[in-house]
Amino acid sequence: DDVDRAYFAVFDGHGGVDAANYSATHLHVNVGLHEEIVKNPAEALKCSFQKTDEMFLFKAKREKLRSGTTGVSALLVGNKLHIAWLGDSQVMLVQQGKAVTLMEPHKPERE
Repeated sequence: DDVDRAYFAVFDGHGGVDAANYSATHLHVNVGLHEEIVKNPAEALKCSFQKTDEMFLFKAKREKLRSGTTGVSALLVGNKLHIAWLGDSQVMLVQQGKAVTLMEPHKPERE
């Protein structure tokens, strides 16, 4: 289609780099191939995070891997920004010199 899209992500491995590297390799592919990417990018991000997690869990069990990752991704679709995150990763948007709160990070004390 004629809609400009851009994808950015950062992953922070915990207990090793396996999960972070896996996510960096596969998450954007799952997002791009998701059937809702055009009509509902937010749903495509959510489902793709879940699918990537399930894929890595299968690999981790098979290969006895014990790492995890946090992650944050930004998907620009036309003039709309979609943010998805997992764990305590954070993203900051600065608009005209002022910070805009986009998320409340996951913290142990937060329900």
